[in-house]
Amino acid sequence: MTTEKLYQLIAADGTRITSTTPGLFGGYRKERRYGRLDCKVARRALQNGALYAQQRVFFADEATAIAAGYHPCPVCMNPTPKPRKRKKR
Repeated sequence: MTTEKLYQLIAADGTRITSTTPGLFGGYRKERRYGRLDCKVARRALQNGALYAQQRVFFADEATAIAAGYHPCPVCMNPTPKPRKRKKR
């Protein structure tokens, strides 16, 4: 007997829903920010403290995160990367 793994996601209206598919985006409830699951800022925050993990939420897609009032992470969701600084010789 196998049971499917269930995931807690946030719907567009902010309610929690249970899904059999994991979310594609993670968010931080306190700052109402969302980003990719492999974001280096989120990984560092998860390693440094349990408070971030308690405030972590997940979304099925980007449109749902935006509809729930979350803003994109400036690090992993930045559409225009900063130009690299040239090294002085």
